[in-house]
Amino acid sequence: MSADSTRKGILLMILAVFLFTIMDAVAKGLIARYPAPQVVWARFAGQAVIVAVVLGPRMGPMLRTAHPWLHVWRSAFQLCATGFFFLALAYIGLPEATALADTSPVLITLGAALFLGEKLGPRRLFGVFAALAGALIIIRPGAEVFQLAALLPLANAVAYAGNALLTRHIGAREPFWSSLMYGALFGTLVLGVYLPMIWVTPSLPDLGLFFLVGCLGTAAQLCIIRSFSTTEAAVVAPFTYLGIVFSSLWSVLFFDDWPDGWTLIGALVIVTAGLYVWHRETVAARRTDRT
Repeated sequence: MSADSTRKGILLMILAVFLFTIMDAVAKGLIARYPAPQVVWARFAGQAVIVAVVLGPRMGPMLRTAHPWLHVWRSAFQLCATGFFFLALAYIGLPEATALADTSPVLITLGAALFLGEKLGPRRLFGVFAALAGALIIIRPGAEVFQLAALLPLANAVAYAGNALLTRHIGAREPFWSSLMYGALFGTLVLGVYLPMIWVTPSLPDLGLFFLVGCLGTAAQLCIIRSFSTTEAAVVAPFTYLGIVFSSLWSVLFFDDWPDGWTLIGALVIVTAGLYVWHRETVAARRTDRT
């Protein structure tokens, strides 16, 4: 793995996390007025429309795949991850839900070693568990965030890890557009069956927010797929912890919900751990390039 590919994969992951957290903030605002499944459907329906417009006549060839069941499982994991997290936002604050969901890098790193044959070196383990320690500082076990609804973002972490590992596995074999379209179609069709039972007609201003959720989700998912296709999953996984930092910022800007001192300390630990992994992996990749 070259230094350039490592750097590119990490930057793509950071951009994906940035976009996903903005999407989550917009979704949290919409979920206060509309059923969560409707907001989840808009996220996938928007992606389906955007990808179809971008691909045009190329969409047919992109849907031809030698791994249909892998795409089905990956799409199911993606739908579950989004659904669990959006449902959690109806009960839990954005920073707290993100912190709980960001246990996923541990699962991704361990899963990549077990199922994808990636190395589980000391640098990666240190980065993952140091960032996890930062997340625990923020959520402080025993605090009121640990209610029954906290199981939803934890379920998101499991589903996200499954999606990430399958994305990494498929990414080396097929165009990223295939994964984007299959994920969008799966979520749109599955939730479309349920949609008539819970539909609430959006107001005109909110229609723009629904479309924005689809646009942000599409761009973020594209970055995720490209990141996992470019760089080993265990390298980029710790950078998903930056979601706690971004979500805390949006929580202040959009909902006037200020993080406390423990949240700021935990965020500092997370950023430091991520920067350490980035630096060490880049140095190691450069040494490999020279040999």
